[in-house]
Amino acid sequence: MEKNMKPSFITQIEKGDKNSSIMKNIISYYVNNSTSTIPDLAKDLGLSAPTVTKMVNEMCEGGLLTDHGKVEGHWGRRPVLYGFNPDSGYFFGVDVKRTYMNLGIINFMGEFVALEMGLPLTMADFSSDQAIEEICVIIKDFMNEITVPKDKIYYGCIALSGRVNPDTGFSYSTLPLSERPLNDLFAEKLGLPVCIDNDTRAMTYGDCLSGKVVKGAKNILFINMSLGLGMGMVINGNIVKGKSGYSGEVGHFPAFDNEIMCHCGKKGCLETEVSGVALKRRVVQKLLDGKKSVLSDKISKKGAEAITLSDIISAIEEEDMLCIEVLENIAGELGKWLAGFINIFNPELVIIGGTLAQTGDYLIRPIKQAVQKYTLKLVSQDSKIIVSRLGEKAGVLGAALTARNKILFDNN
Repeated sequence: MEKNMKPSFITQIEKGDKNSSIMKNIISYYVNNSTSTIPDLAKDLGLSAPTVTKMVNEMCEGGLLTDHGKVEGHWGRRPVLYGFNPDSGYFFGVDVKRTYMNLGIINFMGEFVALEMGLPLTMADFSSDQAIEEICVIIKDFMNEITVPKDKIYYGCIALSGRVNPDTGFSYSTLPLSERPLNDLFAEKLGLPVCIDNDTRAMTYGDCLSGKVVKGAKNILFINMSLGLGMGMVINGNIVKGKSGYSGEVGHFPAFDNEIMCHCGKKGCLETEVSGVALKRRVVQKLLDGKKSVLSDKISKKGAEAITLSDIISAIEEEDMLCIEVLENIAGELGKWLAGFINIFNPELVIIGGTLAQTGDYLIRPIKQAVQKYTLKLVSQDSKIIVSRLGEKAGVLGAALTARNKILFDNN
C-alpha cells in the first residue's frame, strides 16, 4: 500500500492555530448534526457569520463540506444548507480477537462502506513476529478488495485485548514483542498512520459514543463478556482511559479464594469464574462427569478439546438445559459484582456486550436479578441494563471511530 498525501483540510487542522480550532469545531458540529445553515452554525458555535462563511467556503472548496440545497418553506431569501461530504475521507478499524479479526472502513459520518467479519487467524502465538505479519497481510488483502479510493483512507486503529497504552503505542498482553511502538510497526507495514487501543474501550466507544445507538447517556458502564472480562467506562460523556490506558481491568479483580490460575499469572481473578473461559471450563467438566447435553456426543467422540465457546453458545440457543444452567450461575455472579460497580459509579446505562451477549435473556435476566438484590435501590433505579445493540460490530466500529477522532482532534 502506498502512502497517501494529506488532504488540505488535514494540513489545516494540524497547524494548531485559531483557524484550525474553528475548523475542528465545525467538523465536530457536522459529525453530530447532519446539516445546518451558516447562521445556525454561527449561532451554535458562538462565532460571527463572516468567520463561519469564510471557513465553510474553504471547506467546500476542499471537498469536506457540500451544498445540500436551500431550506424549504422559508420566506424571503432561502438560506443554504451545508453538510459533510461523507466520501471526502475514510478510516479503517480492526478488532483483533483470539482466533479471528473483524475489519471495517467508515466514511466521515461513521457509516460502514466496507465490512468483513470473522476473518480467521491461524497463529497460536500472539507474542511472535509472525503475528504482526499475519495481521498485516489480512488487512492488506482486505484493502485490495474494497472499492474505496486508497488515497482517501487517512487513518486506522487496531484494537487489541489486554493492557494497551494508546498514548505510547505499546501493548503488554497481545503482541508484547517489540521495543518499538506497535503504532510505528503497523504504519510502516501498511503505509498508513495507525494507532492501537484496547478492544473493550473500542467496543465501548462504538456502542456508546457513535451517535447511532445510545443518545443522551453520559455515564455508562460497558461490560465486555467474551473469553475474558473487561469493562469500559464513560464518565460525563468521556471515555475513561486511566493514566496509562489500563482502566477497566475488572476481570483481574481479586474476587475468589480459589486455586484457578488466571492467564495473567495470578489466582482468584474475577474472570476465572465469570467469563467465557469459565463457562467453557464448567460445561466441559460437567460433560466429563457424565451430565447430559446436546454436546455429549461431541465430547465422547472427539474429547474435551473439541468443545468451543461457540458450541456452547449454540447449545444455549438450542435451549440446552445444562449450558443454560451454567451460564445463569455465571451471570448471577457477574450481577453481584456489577451491583458493586453500579453503587460506585451510579451510571444511567449498563451495556452488556462481547461474545456471551449473544445469549440474550439467558445472560441478562440473572444479571438483573442479582443487581436488584445487591445494589442500593436509590442507586440502581437510575441504571438501565441492556444488551449491546451493535453486537460483534461494536469493536470494529469503535476502532474506526477512534481513528477518525485521532486524525481530526488529537494531532499530537
